[in-house]
Amino acid sequence: MDIEKEAYDKIIEAGKIASKVREEAKKMIKPGVKLIEVAEFVEQRIMELGAKPAFPCNLSINDIAAHYTPKLNDDLEFGDEDIVKLDLGAHIDGYIADTALTVDLSKSYSDLIKASEDALYTVIKEITPPMNIGEMGRIIQEVIESYGYKPVSNLSGHVMHRYELHTGVSIPNVYEKTNKEINVGDLVAIEPFATNGFGMVKDGNLGNIYKFLAKRPVRLPQARKLLDHISKNHSYLPFAERWVLKSENERLALNSLLRASCIYGYPILKERNGGMVSQAEHTILITDNGIEITTK
Repeated sequence: MDIEKEAYDKIIEAGKIASKVREEAKKMIKPGVKLIEVAEFVEQRIMELGAKPAFPCNLSINDIAAHYTPKLNDDLEFGDEDIVKLDLGAHIDGYIADTALTVDLSKSYSDLIKASEDALYTVIKEITPPMNIGEMGRIIQEVIESYGYKPVSNLSGHVMHRYELHTGVSIPNVYEKTNKEINVGDLVAIEPFATNGFGMVKDGNLGNIYKFLAKRPVRLPQARKLLDHISKNHSYLPFAERWVLKSENERLALNSLLRASCIYGYPILKERNGGMVSQAEHTILITDNGIEITTK
């Protein structure tokens, strides 16, 4: 995408907000703290600072790599053996910053965390546009494997456009033969995942994150009302059930929208062999003057 000054300023500001909230929320992740406290803090703090959440705050624990956000009235707490992926996004007028880190409450997985972090910073340093995405995957894979772990091969980073979280090319975490490239003007989220497991994720249960698909006929009046609200307020970016349900009584309406394919529910992504997973993520903007990490 061509970057005009107004868009550039919003991209940079969204990145500053996302990184500030990430560091504040990191300190809250402790044994006995409820996940919903951290998620709601993240989402409210992003708005306090002048942006909006680009997606629900993800808090994915242990072998869950991605796509879990607390449900309405969730009472799940962090445990003292957990390895926690905190993944959050902020946007200003649709210009997105996406960032993540891993918190090891067990103090047993420092090398696993270093593997994904080192892969992230190494590949960013090596980017010279135009950059072949398969070559980026090779760098990520080599760094993670040098620590004795496996990259998660079926998760990837992504190019982002205005109000579009995943669009264009994906940035693999392993080598693949391809002619696809990232180039000047691209806004890219790079997110290496490392694991001591199999090296792939599989779909689990729904993780309480949804996206709007289309307005279709539904019978329940409550479902029609909910669909109207979702289509008006969450038509572009993913949303949490917490954002649209006022009480458990409305869950029937949400489920009817799922069945009617008005909305899509994201499944949690679990490591195939139950391995522990770490994640590190930054958003970069590729400019004529070089690479800018918007979420540093």
